[in-house]
Amino acid sequence: MKMILSLASIISLLAIIIPVAHGGKVLVFPHDGSHWVNMKVLVEELHSRGHIVTVIRAADSWYISETSPHYSTVTVDIAGGASEDFYRLFVSEVIKIKRSQGSVWARFALDMELKEKFSELHKKVCEMVVYMLENQELIKSFQDAKYDAVLTDPANGGGVILAHYLRLPLVFNARWTVHGEAHFAIAPSPLSYVPLPPSELTDQMTFLERVKNILFYTMRMHLYKQVAGPHYSALSNRYIGPDVDYFSLFQAADLWLMRVDFVFEFPRPTMPNVVYMGGFQCKPAKPLPQHLEEFVQSSGEHGVIIMSLGTLIGELPQDLANEIAAAFAKLPQKVIWRYKGERPDTLGKNTLLIDWMPQNDLLGHSKIKLFISHGGTNGIYEAIYHGVPIVGIPIVFDQADNLSRLRAKGVAKVMDISELDRQTFQTAIQEVLNEPSHTLNMQRLSKLHRDQPMKPLDHALFWIEFVMRHKGAAHLRTESYRLPWYSYHSLDVMLFLLTVALLILALFVGLVWSCFRLCLKRKMKSD
Repeated sequence: MKMILSLASIISLLAIIIPVAHGGKVLVFPHDGSHWVNMKVLVEELHSRGHIVTVIRAADSWYISETSPHYSTVTVDIAGGASEDFYRLFVSEVIKIKRSQGSVWARFALDMELKEKFSELHKKVCEMVVYMLENQELIKSFQDAKYDAVLTDPANGGGVILAHYLRLPLVFNARWTVHGEAHFAIAPSPLSYVPLPPSELTDQMTFLERVKNILFYTMRMHLYKQVAGPHYSALSNRYIGPDVDYFSLFQAADLWLMRVDFVFEFPRPTMPNVVYMGGFQCKPAKPLPQHLEEFVQSSGEHGVIIMSLGTLIGELPQDLANEIAAAFAKLPQKVIWRYKGERPDTLGKNTLLIDWMPQNDLLGHSKIKLFISHGGTNGIYEAIYHGVPIVGIPIVFDQADNLSRLRAKGVAKVMDISELDRQTFQTAIQEVLNEPSHTLNMQRLSKLHRDQPMKPLDHALFWIEFVMRHKGAAHLRTESYRLPWYSYHSLDVMLFLLTVALLILALFVGLVWSCFRLCLKRKMKSD
């Protein structure tokens, strides 16, 4: 018996030691802000499996802590552009535009605001990369460390340039690239049934919607190139090569960890090096802090509504906050509202304002009836995981498109912030609460999302380690991005075949014409 216990102890000890002994080294170039929330999950899981993780951060980093038990940091002594002030001012400006303009003008104004602000952001990222690449001591330390892979978020191109410069395998934690939704960078995307985010279309489009999708695609791609192209082209020409298209560096990534699941995404073509890990940050709910548990339990049979518009939107214009608070005050449910602004004058006794909430744990509580959200990807997947329907108030970025997908699946009601007042807001809430289909549909999505052979996080980590073990995944990566556009679309083949067909037709016509003339001559002679 002692021998069996001793053997079990040895096996347990080996299970702990072996991952450390075979641990690799990962260099992480993240995108700051809310994107770091999900990158941090991967970083912590890599650390727990014995890997050494180094995170690059800018001096003005907002979310990324300089010290952590899970990773070491390289703080670059230059502003990265993605500071808290940058995002807060941008979102505040967006809210003003959406509330003051008509829909067509608002879309144009938002695009111009996006172009200006994100061109500035990408410029800052490129300045940070130049600062690093010109620091020979820093680059030598990266080379001497012998990293196994670079893990980055392609919402900015800093990690892409760095990985190619260091000649390291490249892994993306992706939903977006600098050119928009990530699938469009590598996978066939027929615009007849693949809607371009953020067009708010579905995979079942009418003729006019397909026209809109194509026009939207053309304009958006032009906008993205104007925003990112000048900055990353200059960087690529300087450090990678004058004949290298900067976006081909993105397309050459070994692995794309895609933060979507097909319970949310519409069916579409994909590629072998795309690994889906939508909802990888979700987990079972933990017990709530005592004061929150007491408040939740006090709701009785009516239950609780929670509201959070994400970290970027801590406060709202005072008149809008008053309208929301007034709508809450008329409801029989208790409300937990994450809000950092001035206390609304119309706040009811049923509403609890808090600076921060354990969102996942609240969504997993049996008393929660509804989630009022801005439509951020992390919150959406937590709602799907726990089966809680949504009232969405999109503000910026992909939020409107995310919520439109949930609306198409019958699990969400979406409101435009320009039309929000106490009456419309209360009506939207009651529609979702009183129509059981929203909850039933979300519970069905939750079952589909959870019914997988492997947890999304474990799936993602397997493939990161796969790339590290094999020094890349070139056998999964298409080389189609190297083709010129006319070859990719087989226009040269079609032109060749058309030319051959025309030559054959011309030869046939010439032969018929010769025969006709010969017959005509013979007839004239016989006459």
